[in-house]
Amino acid sequence: MKHKLFGTQTGLPASELVMGGSQLGDRRGYGASQQEALQIVSAYADAGGNFFDLSDLYQFGQAEETIGKFTEHKRHDFIFCTKYTAGSQPNASAANSGNHRKAMRQAVEGSLRRLKTDYIDIYIPHYDDGLTPVDETARGLEDLVKAGKVLYTGLANFPAWKAACIATSIPLTAIQFEFNLAQRASEREIKPMAEHFGLGMMCYSPLAGGLLTGKYRKGLSGRLTLSSPDGPREDEQTRDIIDELLRIANDHNATAGQIALAWVMKKGVFPIIGARTLSHLETSLKASELHLGEIEISQLDKISAVPLGYPHELLVTVQKKY
Repeated sequence: MKHKLFGTQTGLPASELVMGGSQLGDRRGYGASQQEALQIVSAYADAGGNFFDLSDLYQFGQAEETIGKFTEHKRHDFIFCTKYTAGSQPNASAANSGNHRKAMRQAVEGSLRRLKTDYIDIYIPHYDDGLTPVDETARGLEDLVKAGKVLYTGLANFPAWKAACIATSIPLTAIQFEFNLAQRASEREIKPMAEHFGLGMMCYSPLAGGLLTGKYRKGLSGRLTLSSPDGPREDEQTRDIIDELLRIANDHNATAGQIALAWVMKKGVFPIIGARTLSHLETSLKASELHLGEIEISQLDKISAVPLGYPHELLVTVQKKY
């Protein structure tokens, strides 16, 4: 697995695929057992991976515990990104959830303990809670850096305008958002904002919860069937995308999911891959070996494009090009 610099504001070399932690544990009733999870992260590290994306919410802290156990005697070889907001316990109290300073302080101490470390590489609010003032979130993160508990700061699932406010007030390093062939709305505001500030871009759900693998067409189960037993319904655009992925996959002797992941890797972001089994991980790792042609990329771009909306569509017609 190749490594590349994480954004333009750091000299941090990160593996091009990030190991997501949502399936590393079974405390929520689904996911990999701790033994299976340790096998998965070991295989990821053996392949050259050094970047773990976690949250205190994932498996109610078990994901962080798993990574802490695996890296206990080699912590400095790995990058830890972990998130807070929802709390690490079921039905977390209002005082122990959200982005306010109290929740932030309690959350970071808990993550440090579970990860068996005295610092976190990248610390991120999991989502905009809609209540905490922007300045409180920014100054709280800044204080964690000054205290040496955190090296870099970032945001996940924040509106672009709020992220830009924070990026102009503290040294922000990372941004995390959903991005895949079926969800490109981030290209309207979030991705351009991140590129402007030189943020390292981490994207989750690169396979759209398994939708882009085509497995739900076969009646197989997955993350999306947990919320809908009948599985997701394909609209016309999604159907065209999956059809094209299957066609390209046939040309490359690959799977539709590997093609979808290879497309994401061409877009200047760090995809976060999830794995509930070792075979899931091995399938995703093979995507880094694929080389899609310009015509294939262009065709996938075309059929998955989303309207940019106002003011972008207006500006295309009125801005002068020199």
